Amino acid sequence: MKMFTVAASAAILAWASAAEAQQTLTMWYHGAGNEVESKIINQIIADFNGSQSDWKVELQSFPQAAYNDSVVAGALAGNLPDILDVDGPVMPNWAWAGYMQPLKIDESKIADFLPGTKGIWNGQLYSIGLWDAAVALVTRQSYLDELGLRTPTLEQPWTKDEFMAALDAAKASGKFEYAFDPGMAWTGEWYPYAFSPFLQSFGGDIVDRSTYKTAEGALNGEAALAFGEWWQSLFKNGYAPATQDPADRDGGFAAGKYAFSWNGNWAALNTLKAFPDTVFLPAPDFGNGPKIGAASWQFGISASSKHPEGAAAFIEFALQDKYLAAFSDGIGLIPPTKTAAAMTEHYKPGGAMEVFFGLSAAQALVRPVTPGYVVQAKVFEKALADIASGADVAATLDAAVDEINADIEKNGGYGH
Repeated sequence: MKMFTVAASAAILAWASAAEAQQTLTMWYHGAGNEVESKIINQIIADFNGSQSDWKVELQSFPQAAYNDSVVAGALAGNLPDILDVDGPVMPNWAWAGYMQPLKIDESKIADFLPGTKGIWNGQLYSIGLWDAAVALVTRQSYLDELGLRTPTLEQPWTKDEFMAALDAAKASGKFEYAFDPGMAWTGEWYPYAFSPFLQSFGGDIVDRSTYKTAEGALNGEAALAFGEWWQSLFKNGYAPATQDPADRDGGFAAGKYAFSWNGNWAALNTLKAFPDTVFLPAPDFGNGPKIGAASWQFGISASSKHPEGAAAFIEFALQDKYLAAFSDGIGLIPPTKTAAAMTEHYKPGGAMEVFFGLSAAQALVRPVTPGYVVQAKVFEKALADIASGADVAATLDAAVDEINADIEKNGGYGH
């Protein structure tokens, strides 16, 4: 009996010693309130914590709307966690501001990831995403057939003329309230994510990516002016609503108000349930190739982490296909690898949303990779909203360029 007691005591001491040796890693996440997302991230953490005895991740979740401000406040107060998640286009700003450090993981593990999931700044990897998101032109095959329209493909997307002819046909049919729903009820990051690819397909951009030191020529040159006139024509000529009730954005297509909707894969499942003949079409080519946005939320390591090797070990652990597939099945986003996609219900070969993987691989373009993006995005949003409401195109774009350039100058070129 005594020997058993000694052995049991030794086992307890060994367990306690191992528990003490397990260093705590703190992690912040933007998904508070999303039960499905929280369940998956907590499962990954539990699996990681149980898989080894060196590290123990502890999670703190924030509502998405308050997350970025919480990180900025945490950085100023000097109390950032070890592991952060970061919206892809925001990462360069956080890296430049000293909130994040390069992510040292085995990069062979992400060699086959979709490009938009890789957060690269100044030639170094800072973050990696477990999913991506893509936008498509959503309609129904029955609408295309009724209107006598060619179904565009990745290999042969609609040209600008074909797209406008499709909108004309929908408008002339008298069947719809509007031919096109670009999603004007959504604000903030939706504008640069969803609408700057139209500008880029025209040949312009939010900022000159060759230097990132000016928006001159990119946002107010000939191509940008052509884009601006086209953008304004959508609303002036009655193709699309310049203002929109959020309820119409959420349910207008299903209610038959719009022939075409510019929307993301996160909304695709509900649309498919409403209309089994839903089709997700590639972006039109406005002259410089079809473009859609890329880069969603990603994981990285704070600059103040005293245990970057442990934080990197967790991030690398989370990159397993089974977790990528779980996020895709749970919240409808695009798995970053073909092998993970093959494990999912909707993105596997022949799956209802397989097309989005192809769209992301073929058409996706990340938003400008610069610390100044966080300001440039807001300037771009205001300019497009003003143009949609009838403001002079050239004057509005010139003013936007002046504002972006002043910010770049004020910040010493943001390190470019």
